Amino acid sequence: MTVPMLSKIDAESSEPIARRVYRVLRGAIVTMQFRPGQALSEQEIADQLGVSRQPVREAFIKLSEAGLLTIRPQRGTFVVKISAKQVLDARFVREAVERAVVRKACETITPSGLTELRDNLKAQWDIAEDPNPERFLELDEAFHRAIAAAAECDYAWRIVEETKAQMDRVRYLSVPYATPIRRLIGQHQAVLEAITARDPARAETAMGVHLREILTSLPELEGKFPDLFSPDEPGVGAAKMPPRAVGRARTVLSR
Repeated sequence: MTVPMLSKIDAESSEPIARRVYRVLRGAIVTMQFRPGQALSEQEIADQLGVSRQPVREAFIKLSEAGLLTIRPQRGTFVVKISAKQVLDARFVREAVERAVVRKACETITPSGLTELRDNLKAQWDIAEDPNPERFLELDEAFHRAIAAAAECDYAWRIVEETKAQMDRVRYLSVPYATPIRRLIGQHQAVLEAITARDPARAETAMGVHLREILTSLPELEGKFPDLFSPDEPGVGAAKMPPRAVGRARTVLSR
């Protein structure tokens, strides 16, 4: 097995090593450096990152709980293929949570919060002519996270992060292969305009339109990259949405 080269973990960081390893590996899976179905070796990854096997093992367990890896005793650890069903399930939960969040943001956002969103949107438009999928996804993530922060809904954002692991791989594929980046940025702009106008109904509608975009791109990507997707049959390796995340989502939406 050949593992793509990973940068060594920053020894100067105060962040726990296992958390840093998890973040690096999750990023490698989402950006398809680790392909769906690929086997991963604890020792090889530990050597590349310059860490012991223990934090890699801990990261593997957490990635398994997130539905990105499957750990098979005596057989190995494998990147889970993308489950269209789980992508749709995660999208449903994410839309329900973020529509509620953006409504609240219309009431609570501060001038500095609006400035942060405007600066982020400008950075998105700046790369629209020469799209960089990884950079756009960073900005997209920051945009949605800033809305949650403006709404004082950090707990809700943690739920979104836990549920959207499968979605993130599809989002990464969609930017160059299925969804024009300008369409996504335009949807972000519609959300920001509604928040600026403090119009919760309009903001909620705009967020729903944006988060339903994946319903269009997903079938196209399944057709282009059938080897990356699971047939979603029992026992074939379809991922499961983390039960803890589902429970948390129900708690937030019932408030």
